[in-house]
Amino acid sequence: MNIDALIEKTGGPARIAQLTGVGSEAVRKWRQAGTVPPKHWPALLQLPGITLADLTADLPEGNTQETDRPQQKQNLPASTPDLKAGPQSGAEETLPPAGATAVLVLADGTVLWGKGFGACNEALTGELCFCTAMTGYQETLTDPSFAGQIVTFTFPHIGNVGTNPEDDEASRMVALGAVVKEDVTLPANWRATEDFRHWLKARGRSGISGIDTRRLTRLLRDKGPQTAVLSYPETGKFDIPALLNKTRQWPGLQGMDLAAEVSRPARSWDKPVWTEMLRATNPSSQPRQWKRRVVALDYGAKDNILRCLVSAGCEVEVLPATASGAEILAMNPEGVFLSNGPGDPAATAQYAVPAIQAVLEAGIPIFGICLGHQLLARAFGGSTYKLPQGHRGANQPVKDLTTGKVEITSQNHGFAVDENSLPQDVTVTHVSLFDGTNEGIAHKTRPAFSVQYHPEASPGPTDSFYLFERFVSLIDAQASDNRSRKKNTPQNDAAKGA
Repeated sequence: MNIDALIEKTGGPARIAQLTGVGSEAVRKWRQAGTVPPKHWPALLQLPGITLADLTADLPEGNTQETDRPQQKQNLPASTPDLKAGPQSGAEETLPPAGATAVLVLADGTVLWGKGFGACNEALTGELCFCTAMTGYQETLTDPSFAGQIVTFTFPHIGNVGTNPEDDEASRMVALGAVVKEDVTLPANWRATEDFRHWLKARGRSGISGIDTRRLTRLLRDKGPQTAVLSYPETGKFDIPALLNKTRQWPGLQGMDLAAEVSRPARSWDKPVWTEMLRATNPSSQPRQWKRRVVALDYGAKDNILRCLVSAGCEVEVLPATASGAEILAMNPEGVFLSNGPGDPAATAQYAVPAIQAVLEAGIPIFGICLGHQLLARAFGGSTYKLPQGHRGANQPVKDLTTGKVEITSQNHGFAVDENSLPQDVTVTHVSLFDGTNEGIAHKTRPAFSVQYHPEASPGPTDSFYLFERFVSLIDAQASDNRSRKKNTPQNDAAKGA
């Protein structure tokens, strides 16, 4: 493409000057030279339809050497339109722009170059999503709910507070990788014990920086979740058509059961939340003199959920996702908790719903979060569906319809409960103020309720801790009812009469 056609394609001389931060005289000189200087290429490559081939096609001889390719700063080449028709067989290696060591390839043909960090990987393939939280990147990446996903962080400064062992939400990282805007800097936080890059490398995962995360977020917002490949090869060699082919062969999260993959073995849990949070929640609170026996089903449970249960007054035994109803009831629980987790609830429901229904029939109180909420809805007879855009972030407003209170919540889910499918004996308790989707349900006659969001993540910071206390109060009430019924049995009445 010659220089005149390129200028017109960008929107004319005034537009190209604005994009590159130069004056009209500079644009005139570009016309004379027949090319745009390489230092301005990154700005132009952000435009849809502008490719590296457009910028290099009519360069004067001698200007196509590698030293003249754009230096990687923040945003490198964007969409590669000729890939959208499909993978090219027998294509040669793609030479990355200077400074680029990693690439993000989307199923729609978008190719984003950047700098890799963490561990080298040839191709991490999964669903690309975005998270709007300004803090908590370590908790996000270790949340088992992000299994099968590459996380784009909309906040630009990811990694600036480092990492520490206390903030892991699980024993391993299951998120596939991280996409960030700015290069990761040295940590500047008193709690940091390890640099984010080293932490990621130790877990065998990759990150890519230098990405226009705002543009990428808009793409995901408009088109919905995209399958993507994050490639940070040790060789520095890229086969873009082959990577694109991987994105188009990945089946997607719909129909995928990931809960069984991330669930951990049976275990006891007795660690409470940090004392600072407890004081903030209720400064005058006193520890309960007795604990309620709770079985937590681990579909991908975050550790802080278990801490919150303990702090609310529970003695917690954790069972894996595939535990049967008989195995749960054999623990003689006073309450059963259904945890968060990844994947399609319809797939996990195949083994989870019969177990939950056994607990419901036994009259044992149930509290569910996120995937646990969706599974409880299915156990009630409802259905779930995949959202066009998932909810992921720490600023999601939810209204509690029972109190009128609005909570600032943390969420991470790509599926939702279909309110229209719920039977008449189930009531809606919470609703999203973003898009009106369901955020909570409760049964009218059975002691069971659930919420779609994460009350343990504390973005409010303590807006939603009451839900754990509500669960324990429900157990207390059920225990009281059981004692009353036992006291008033015919055998006891006969004994009184004797």
